[in-house]
Amino acid sequence: MTRFRPCIDLHAGQVKQIVGGTLDSATAALQTNFVSPHPPAHFAQLYRDGDLQGAHVIMLGPGNREAARESLAAWPGRLQVGGGITDENAREWIDAGAEKVIITSYLFPDGKFSQQRLDDVLAALGGDKTKLVIDLSCRRRGDNAWFVAMNKWQTITDMEVSQESIKMLEPYCSEFLIHAADNEGLQRGIDEKLVQRLAEWCSIPVTYAGGGRHLQDLETVKQLSGGKVDLTIGSALDCFGGSGVTLAECIEWNNRQQHS
Repeated sequence: MTRFRPCIDLHAGQVKQIVGGTLDSATAALQTNFVSPHPPAHFAQLYRDGDLQGAHVIMLGPGNREAARESLAAWPGRLQVGGGITDENAREWIDAGAEKVIITSYLFPDGKFSQQRLDDVLAALGGDKTKLVIDLSCRRRGDNAWFVAMNKWQTITDMEVSQESIKMLEPYCSEFLIHAADNEGLQRGIDEKLVQRLAEWCSIPVTYAGGGRHLQDLETVKQLSGGKVDLTIGSALDCFGGSGVTLAECIEWNNRQQHS
C-alpha cells in the first residue's frame, strides 16, 4: 500500500527545504525553497497528530544534533533519523528515541561500498536490522542508470542502484530510502522510471523522494509501483511554504488507503 511519508530536513539547526543538487559546501550556490519559523518539534507534532508513520529526520551537515533530538523527543520511537550516522553513534540515536537510523555516506569510504562498515553498523544495533534503513539516494546517469550519491549528494559512488545491489543489501536492513537527487526540491515531477524499477527490485519497504508536487503524484506512484513504493513530498507541502498540496490532504489520502 503506497503511503505518503513526511520529512524534517535540518540544515544549520533549522527546518528547511533545499534544492538537492545545490547542497554542497559552497554556501553561495545553495538554493533554499523554504526556511521554517517553527522549531523541528512543531513538525514532529504535526506528524504525530496525523499518525504519519515512517517520517525521516535528515541532518544535512553539521549543527543539527540538538534539532534532531528535539524532533525525536516530540514523538519518541516513531521517527527515523539520518545524516552522519556511523557504527559509533547508531545506538546512541536509537537510545535518543529514533525508531530507526538511516545510513548512507558512512557505507562508502572514498566513494566505494564497504561491506565491513555495513556489518559494523548492524553489529552496533545488536544485529537488529529492523532498526536500520539504508539510504540509496542517487543521481541519474543516462536514461536508465542511477548511482548512489553521498556527501550531500555531491559525490557519485561506485554503486549502481540495480536489482543486484538491492538484493545484496536487503538482508541487512528493514527498508530503503531513495532520494532522486536530480529531482529533489524542484517540484517538476517524480522520476517515474526509477519508481517503476524500485517496485520491481525491492521486496522490503522503500520510500521514494524527489519532485513530488501534488496529490496526483501519490496516485501515480501507487499505479506505477502497484502500491509497493511510498512517496515523500517536501517543498510542495503547505507546511513548507508550498502551494501544491496540503498536509491535511496527504493525511486524508493515507487514511483512504488504509480503509480501501
